[in-house]
Amino acid sequence: MTHEAKVRHQPKAIAYHELKTVPKVRLYVERPEEKQWFVHVGHVTDRGRWKTAPHAHPEYGQLIFVRNGRGVMNLEGRSVPFDGPCALLLPTECVHGLDYEHDADRWVVTIEVSYLTQVNSKLDEFVGLWASPQVITLADSDDRGMEVHLLIQRLKEEAESDAVGHIIGTEARLTMLLLALLREARLEEPTSESGTRNDIRVVERFRKLIDEHFRENLPLQDYVSMMAVSLVQLRAACSSAAEQSPTKLIHSRIITEAKRNLIFGDMSVEQIAFGLGFSDAAYFTRFFRREVGQSPSNFRTNAKSSS
Repeated sequence: MTHEAKVRHQPKAIAYHELKTVPKVRLYVERPEEKQWFVHVGHVTDRGRWKTAPHAHPEYGQLIFVRNGRGVMNLEGRSVPFDGPCALLLPTECVHGLDYEHDADRWVVTIEVSYLTQVNSKLDEFVGLWASPQVITLADSDDRGMEVHLLIQRLKEEAESDAVGHIIGTEARLTMLLLALLREARLEEPTSESGTRNDIRVVERFRKLIDEHFRENLPLQDYVSMMAVSLVQLRAACSSAAEQSPTKLIHSRIITEAKRNLIFGDMSVEQIAFGLGFSDAAYFTRFFRREVGQSPSNFRTNAKSSS
């Protein structure tokens, strides 16, 4: 039985606004008195240990360059160590917390989501770079860390400049920074140049629609109609670019949100089920167990005991 057969819209009687869910953080650069921005670069120079609780940025992608120092990132409930020089790539909605050891030198590049989408459209591999959060290690060569540091400094200068053409200049410097990180990330090369590039675009559009509608229990055909492609085309693109079926991609997004709420929120399993469009909490539990290998309650207990 598919997920679509059992999901219904959540009952309005449940007061979700009173329950703890994944924190959504408005960034410090969002000040009415500041001029409109699309890229912000900050240099964090706090001394001593520095820690943030898990949170998400729904309207921004973020790149954190750790020039030196080390720490641990709480990434969607997993502990991911990092050691500078390295770059932490955090896509929009990615739930993360950061625990830096003493005196870590770090630069934070924040990119508004619509602008990030525009930059990503310049190169299909950029889409893959931001497809999931990751740590890009730059420690193999001192030159690599110095190169990224210099690119970020130049990006900051251009983003804060009022010189003629500074918007074009900012985009150019951001593109060069992402290109340097892309080459260090060593993503797998596509095997079919033209076909894979088109498949990447199709899957990226599909993922965006899933993000917008995964709570609504839309049948797969509705996604196909919105994208103006055939079901055969969508399945082929997902198989080529994501190595998953369209239904699996939808289920993965539902599971990701369920895990976030189980780890970072205080809603009951039943409330999480209703919030994700399930009318039957028991079916949600079976669905979760099938996808994850354990019940929602056990997952919550194990995740919190290991954090």
